Amino acid sequence: MANNFRTDRVGMEIKREVNEILQKKVRDPRVQGVTITDVQMLGDLSMAKVYYTIMSNLASDNQKAQTGLEKATGTIKRELGHNLKMYKIPDLT
Repeated sequence: MANNFRTDRVGMEIKREVNEILQKKVRDPRVQGVTITDVQMLGDLSMAKVYYTIMSNLASDNQKAQTGLEKATGTIKRELGHNLKMYKIPDLT
């Protein structure tokens, strides 16, 4: 039970940080309007599955946002490493 609490808490912290990083650090126009809605963590905190929404309804914009987020994964993970006090930053998917 305590482990589930920890994964939820770490997921909420990563969600907050990734939203802030997308707004302030990532300059890619493809990820403008992207909002992180949820983060699901594995039990050992080694991987985080990030769910997002985009303001546009167009399928092409959704694909562009997906590509932009994949390109920004390294930047996001590096910034998470600077902002979070964790031994190992989880891989983002």
